[in-house]
Amino acid sequence: MRIAASLFAVVAAMIVAVWSWLGAEVRMPESPIGQGGQLDCVSYAPFRGDQNPLGPGTLVLPAQIEADLAQLKPLTNCIRTYSIDHGLDKIPEIAQRHGMKVLHGLWLSSLPDLNRRQIATTIELANRFPDTIEAIIVGNEVLLRGEMSAPELVRTIAEVKAKVPMRVTYADVWEFWLRHRDLAAAVDFITVHILPYWEDHPIPVGQAARHVDLIRKQVVAAFPGKEIFLGEFGWPSAGRMREGALPSPVNAARVLHEVVALGKRENYRVNLIEAYDQPWKRKLEGTVGGFWGLYDAYHRQAKFVWGGAVSNHPHWRWQAGGGIAFAALVFAAALAASWRQSPPARVWFAVGVNAAVSGSLIGWTFENIAIESLSAIDWIRSLSWAAVAFAVPIIGAAAMVTGVKPPRFAAMLGRRAGVPAHPIALALGALLIILVVLAVQAALGLVFNPRYRDFPFAALTAAGLPFAILMTAWPARKDILPNAETVAAATLALCAIVIVLSESFANWQAVWFCAGLLGLGVSLLPGRAAPN
Repeated sequence: MRIAASLFAVVAAMIVAVWSWLGAEVRMPESPIGQGGQLDCVSYAPFRGDQNPLGPGTLVLPAQIEADLAQLKPLTNCIRTYSIDHGLDKIPEIAQRHGMKVLHGLWLSSLPDLNRRQIATTIELANRFPDTIEAIIVGNEVLLRGEMSAPELVRTIAEVKAKVPMRVTYADVWEFWLRHRDLAAAVDFITVHILPYWEDHPIPVGQAARHVDLIRKQVVAAFPGKEIFLGEFGWPSAGRMREGALPSPVNAARVLHEVVALGKRENYRVNLIEAYDQPWKRKLEGTVGGFWGLYDAYHRQAKFVWGGAVSNHPHWRWQAGGGIAFAALVFAAALAASWRQSPPARVWFAVGVNAAVSGSLIGWTFENIAIESLSAIDWIRSLSWAAVAFAVPIIGAAAMVTGVKPPRFAAMLGRRAGVPAHPIALALGALLIILVVLAVQAALGLVFNPRYRDFPFAALTAAGLPFAILMTAWPARKDILPNAETVAAATLALCAIVIVLSESFANWQAVWFCAGLLGLGVSLLPGRAAPN
C-alpha cells in the first residue's frame, strides 16, 4: 500500500506537469491591427450548427446574419461572401445597415441553370446596393474544381462586368492563376488564394508568412500592373497534421498575426478565411475543414485576442484533474485485485507507468471526441476509441497485479467451452479484439484514403500501452503457428511503414500513431499464451 501511495503521488505530479506544459499560454506578437484598428476583410458564411449549403432545405434567417455582422463590425468593415443561396442574398442589405462593405461572391459550378440564377440575382443586388457591394467575385475556384473551362469563365465574367457598376474579379489558388494567365485581361484585379496548410507540399507554420510573401511576389511579377488581392489566407485551429503543418489555436493565431502584419507593411489587402467555423465543411475536408474561423461555430466566441496570449488547451487544469482522478481509478483497480496478494515493486512500477500515461492522455482523448466527430459513424468510432482508452488501463492494472494473461483470439471467438472463465481475462480479450479492429480500420484508412483522416494517437497509446506492458511478462513460445494475431500484427506493421513514408517524419502525429501501431503489433505476436 505504501509503494502504491508513493507512486500515485509521483504519477499525479507527472500528469499536472504534462498538462501545464500542453496548456501553457503562448504570447503572440504585437497586434497588427493596433488599438481600434480593423482587419482588411474576412470571409463570411452564416451557417451555424447543423446548417449547411449542401442541400436545398437550409434557410438562414436575416436575424442570424444581423447578429453576426453586429459582432464582426468592430473587427472589420468588410466581408467576403460566396453565394446568394440559402438566404445569403440578404447580406448586402444587412451590411448596408451596419455600414460594412461586401465583396460579393457569385458561385459558379457545372450546373448552367444554377449559374444563371446566381448571375441574375448578383446583377440585381449589385445595382441595388452599389455603395455597399465593393466588388463582384465571379466564381470561386471553379477552375481548380474542373467545373468550368477558362473560355466559358471569361465569357461569364464579361457578361457580369457589362451589367454592374463596380469592379469584377475571379478567385482561385495561385497555381491556377499562373496556369491561366489569359484570365487577367478579363478582370479588374486578381484575387488569389494562398493557403500554406493545403499546399501540395504543406508549409510548416514557422515558414507560412515567408511562403505567402514569396508566392504573392511571384504572382505580382507574373501580372505587372494588376492589383493582387490576397482573397483567402488562413490556418486551421484543429485537425490532422499534413507533414509539418500542424493545426492548433496557437499556430493559427501566430500565423494570422504574421501575415496580417506583412500585408500592412507591404501595403496590400488580406482577406482572412474565415469569420466563423463551418462544421459542414468537415463532410468535405475532414475534421480540419470545420476549424478555420476566428470565432467558433456554436457559441460565436473569439478563439484568441489579437496581441494576447493563446493556449492550445485552455481548460488544461480540468483535464489534469480528470487525469489524476483516472489514475486513481487505475491504482484502485490494482489495489482491489491484489487485496490478498503482495505484488513486487516492479509490478507496482508497471501499474504506475500505465496510470501516468493513460492519466495524461485520457483528457486529450475525450477532448478529441467532439472535435473529430460529425456524422453518426464518426461519433461511434470516437466513442469506441474513448471507451477502450478508458477501460483497458483499468482492467490492465488489475491484470498486472494478478498475472492474468489476455487470451488468444481463437479462445475468445471459438467454441463457448474455450472462452476464459476469469473475468479479467475475458474483459482483456474482448477489449483487445475491439482495439485491434479500431486500429486496423484507422490504419487502413490512413493508407488508402489519408487526406482527411485524423490520427487517434492519444487513444491508441492509452489503450495499447497496458497490453505492451503485459506482453513483457508473458512466456515466450516459439511453437505457435501463424494465426489471426499474426495477420493483424503484420497488417499494422505494414500500414505503419506506409503511413510514415507518406506523411514524412515531420508529422509527429503520424509518427506517434505509427509507433502505437507497431507497439500493438508486437503485443499480438505469438507467445502470448499456450495454444488452445
